[in-house]
Amino acid sequence: MMASQTDAAAKETKGFVIVLKRLFVRLGILPFLLAIAVIVFALISDNFLTGRNLMNVMRQSVYLTIVSLGQMFALLTGGFDLSVGTVLALTSVVGALTMASAYAAMPDAVWLAILLGCLAGVAAGSLIGVCNGIGVAVFNVSPFMMSLGMASIGFGVALYLTGGVPVYGMPQEFGDSFGFGTLLGIPTPLYVAAVILVALYLFLNWTPFGRYFYAVGGNIKAAGLSGINTRLTLFWTYVLCAMLAAISGMLLTARLDTGEANIGASMPLESIAACVIAGVSLRGGVGRLENVVLGALFIGIVQNGMNLARIESYLQTVVLGALLILAVIADQIRLRFVASLKD
Repeated sequence: MMASQTDAAAKETKGFVIVLKRLFVRLGILPFLLAIAVIVFALISDNFLTGRNLMNVMRQSVYLTIVSLGQMFALLTGGFDLSVGTVLALTSVVGALTMASAYAAMPDAVWLAILLGCLAGVAAGSLIGVCNGIGVAVFNVSPFMMSLGMASIGFGVALYLTGGVPVYGMPQEFGDSFGFGTLLGIPTPLYVAAVILVALYLFLNWTPFGRYFYAVGGNIKAAGLSGINTRLTLFWTYVLCAMLAAISGMLLTARLDTGEANIGASMPLESIAACVIAGVSLRGGVGRLENVVLGALFIGIVQNGMNLARIESYLQTVVLGALLILAVIADQIRLRFVASLKD
């Protein structure tokens, strides 16, 4: 009798473990981390779950979200982009300098100055992506070395243009509209992020070219044999990544109301962490846009919660690095679970 009860309990435990494994394989670690973060920070601070604070978290997470969406393209193809922080800096500097100069020359044409500044900033940031794309796709330079080299070059150019001094003189309407503006109570940058998300979702899931990124990351040789232009796909991977980072750079410039050469230093680590935590495989070929948005939001929640808990910024970088390592370990465990469930 005791033996049969023990066997039944063992079977129930085994079945429960299998259900947990399947749930973990399907959802990844992100939902569990999100739930833990919300519970912990809600207990630490009464202000955490207030509507004002949650809206503030979403607004602060917009810049990382847009950069992470671009980083996802690089990870999908089996690479990554370490120059996204420099793209933000160069975009901010060039955009602010152009906008300030145009506004000084044409004080009555405010929106023309804003348009010229935004176009110049995004073009400058995208140029880094073009260089990365040519290096990786044409000359077969590893994404690590190519993006690291371009990060150094872009940062040097940004410092040279400004002398390390913030750039002022942009129209007040730029910051009022794209930095601090709201529509129906929702910050303007959130609308920009929503439009980008919808466009990228349709592009990745409803166009043949969008599926090429998954194919190249899954098996680049098989993708080439099936007729996909792998070099062109890799080239556009880094152009899109830089372009999205540049858009984020202009939005962040509007928020700061100055052009800064030292912004975005933590963006490479944070964007890769957001993607990996969201289940984007470092091996390429696996990843979902909506999960990346949640991954960026999770990092925003953690940073906001630590600020409310008055944890020093130096320790916050330690936590972020630990989360990245945890996410990579979880990805490895998940792959093992996939293999064990197939057996």
